[in-house]
Amino acid sequence: MAEEQTPAGSDLVQGVTLSEFTADTLLGHVGDQDVVLVRSGPEIFAIDAHCSHYHGPLAEGLVVGDSIRCPWHHACFDLRTGEATRAPALNALAVWEVEREGERIFVRRKREQPAARKKMTPNAPSRVVIVGGGAAGLAAADMLRRQEFGGSIVMLSNDAAAPVDRPNLSKDYLAGSAPEDWLPLRPDSFYEEAGIDLRLNSNVSSIDTKARNVIMADGGAVPYDRLLLSTGAEPVRLPIPGADQPHVHTLRSLADSRVIIGSLDGARRAIVIGASFIGLEVAAALRTREIEVHVVAPEQRPMERVLGPAMGDFVRALHEQHGVIFHLGDTVTAIDGKRVTLKSGGMLDGDIVIVGVGVRPRLGLAEQAGLKLDRGVAVNAFLETSIPGIYAAGDIARWPDPHSKQNIRVEHWVVAERQGQTAARNMLGQREAFDAVPFFWSQHYDVPINYVGHAEQWDEITIDGDISARDCLLLYKRKGRVLAVASIYRDIANLRAELEMEQETTR
Repeated sequence: MAEEQTPAGSDLVQGVTLSEFTADTLLGHVGDQDVVLVRSGPEIFAIDAHCSHYHGPLAEGLVVGDSIRCPWHHACFDLRTGEATRAPALNALAVWEVEREGERIFVRRKREQPAARKKMTPNAPSRVVIVGGGAAGLAAADMLRRQEFGGSIVMLSNDAAAPVDRPNLSKDYLAGSAPEDWLPLRPDSFYEEAGIDLRLNSNVSSIDTKARNVIMADGGAVPYDRLLLSTGAEPVRLPIPGADQPHVHTLRSLADSRVIIGSLDGARRAIVIGASFIGLEVAAALRTREIEVHVVAPEQRPMERVLGPAMGDFVRALHEQHGVIFHLGDTVTAIDGKRVTLKSGGMLDGDIVIVGVGVRPRLGLAEQAGLKLDRGVAVNAFLETSIPGIYAAGDIARWPDPHSKQNIRVEHWVVAERQGQTAARNMLGQREAFDAVPFFWSQHYDVPINYVGHAEQWDEITIDGDISARDCLLLYKRKGRVLAVASIYRDIANLRAELEMEQETTR
């Protein structure tokens, strides 16, 4: 008989005293449900204890005003309503009644979910079309309905699958430790229930900006009042002989991940081309499946361009500890069957080859429509393009970032979702500037790396802690100003760094 798990923390039905609050949060339970008490100024709130994204522990999070932020991936929840106000979490949490009797605090029942405050405007559109079925597109459609937008939403995706949790495709799902039913961002029933017309396998050929029509490859037209372009990016393919063979793969979609997993049966050795985040996440996933992995990449240190030399050395050592064999300072010049030829003259044999050398934004539709381009689709602070009524979000959008004080385009999952949410509110007339600090995370075996901010160049890296001990905070500075922060197991410090960057732009 399985042993029953004891609920965590204090029994909130029996009550706790104010003196038990030694921090802003106190973990407890109501029956078998974990609940966290949160102190914000003179008020005390009670909310479900785990983030609705990846079940992160909110008791270890950061309280900011009337909200709490998840320590793992920086989702944010309203303490009064339970609403998920910032991606990557999409689902609200339950909030609980807090009763005070003298010096004791009791929690016995859930509160009825209050309605979130909306900001509808008289000139709201009646027809919204979203081109793209990834993180930004789904987050926008979801937010439109959460804002009680009552018009039509058509979501055009050239993918065969409904929007999925793409970060998982190169992590737990590829490693075999996450089932496929964890991947959909929303269940299939959500789209019909929410009145979102999701059209899969739909290819858009052009945009008629004067008639406000999206023209489909089959000749049909989809009219819009507001249009969101969230076409994402596509993997760079190597222009070398043999790169089009069936055992040579890129990883971007659920279909890609399925094909790779299907090809692993009987495979003994894999060659990963590229020491990027996705390349090394793939390497870690395949090592979990006990497949020999060789990584070929031109740089001398993996991830040095983003994380710097010390973290790059750590990442390499971590993978080598798990058996990954690196061929750095080298490139692949040809793939002949299962034999890979290196520029250095060496040869490698592999049953499967996975190419992870970066992605490029899909800009064809934007270019055809006459939108202003700037190494991406140029948007203003409200994510609106050079043509009024057309917005862009996600991997294609280059926006004026108030933190780095330059126009930037990043290919981060959380950024794409948050831009989709902001674009949705702005399509409804709310005029909300996108000022979220960029954030991403990467997982390598049992080591998470969290990164907040944006630093294309720096002149100093300050290291607090010990990278090799997996307990560190790295500050990337330029002229003394912190542009970005990376951390391993310093979650609350990473959250505080994000908050400091947000506050800096409002001072």
